[in-house]
Amino acid sequence: MEKISLVISVYNEEENVIPLYEQITSALEGFMYEVIYVDDGSTDQTVLKLKSIQDERVHVLEFKKNYGQSSALLAGFDYATGDYIITMDGDLQNDPTDIPMMLQKLKEGDFDLVTGIRENRQDDLFIRKIPSIIANRLVSKASNVKIKDNGCALKVFRADLAKSLGLYGELHRLVSVLAALEGAKIAQVNVKHHPRIHGKSKYGLSRTIKVLSDLTLLTFMKKYSQKPMHFFGSWGLIIFGMGILINLYMLVLKILGNDIWGKPLLLLGILLVLVGFQLITIGIISELMMRTYYESQKKRPFAIRNVFIGGKRIERD
Repeated sequence: MEKISLVISVYNEEENVIPLYEQITSALEGFMYEVIYVDDGSTDQTVLKLKSIQDERVHVLEFKKNYGQSSALLAGFDYATGDYIITMDGDLQNDPTDIPMMLQKLKEGDFDLVTGIRENRQDDLFIRKIPSIIANRLVSKASNVKIKDNGCALKVFRADLAKSLGLYGELHRLVSVLAALEGAKIAQVNVKHHPRIHGKSKYGLSRTIKVLSDLTLLTFMKKYSQKPMHFFGSWGLIIFGMGILINLYMLVLKILGNDIWGKPLLLLGILLVLVGFQLITIGIISELMMRTYYESQKKRPFAIRNVFIGGKRIERD
C-alpha cells in the first residue's frame, strides 16, 4: 500500500493541533500515513500538546527558534518517507476530508502536484482576501503560471517533486510556481475552507509586499537561471553602448572647442560606461557560478518525466 506523509507547519497553535489530528485520523481511515508536525519555534503550549498525542504515526520536529514556514516545510519534506507528501495549515481552516479527492485527482491525471482553490474563503475581506487576489494576479501575470490560489496551503505532491523544490527564504508562498519551474504537471481543484476559531492569523497586508519580492526572484529564475548572461549581458551592453555614444558626443564637442568638464551629460556618460561594464562582469561571473553548480553536483539543466520502451513506461530509480 502506498504511504502518504502530511507535513504541517505550526506556530503557536496550541488550541488547534489536537483537533486537527482528530480530523486527520477520521478523514484518512484506511490509508497508510504519517503526520509530521513541524513546530516553528512556538512560545505557547503547542509542543506539549503535540507530545501528548500517543500515536506512532505522529512525528514532531521541534525547531530551536522561529525560522519561517519555508524552512519548516523543507524540514518536513526531508523527513517524510511517504510516496505522496501533503501540506496543510495547522489552524483548522483547511479540511482533511479533501485529501482523498485530491490524491485521486493526482493519480488519475498523472499529475505531479494538485493544489487547492479555497471555495467560499472564510477570511477578512480587506486584510486577507483583497491582498491575496492582487498577489495572485501579479504572480500569474509575471510568471505565466496560471495558479488561481497560490496562498492555499492544502497541496498534494509526488514525493520526488516536493523533495526537489529546495525551499528557502519565503518561497513557500510561491511553491506552485517553483514546482512549475521544475516542469511539474499541476492540477487545481476546489477545496473547503473554514473560519479560524482559535488563535491569531500570522498574515497581514505586509504579505503582499513579500510576495512581490519573491516574485521578482522567481521571474528571474524562470527566465534566466540557466543563462544569466542573457539578462546581465544584454542590459550591460545596452547601457555600456549608451555611455560610449554619449562620451563620443562629448569628445566631438571638446574637439570643437566647447568646455565639457563638469557637464551633467559627461558625468552620465561615464556612469553608464561603468555600470554597463559592471553588469557584463556580473553576467560572466554568474555564468561561471551556474556552470560550477551543475558540474560540481553532477546536475543537468533538464528533468526527464518518463521513459518509455516499446510503448511501456519504465519505472526509474
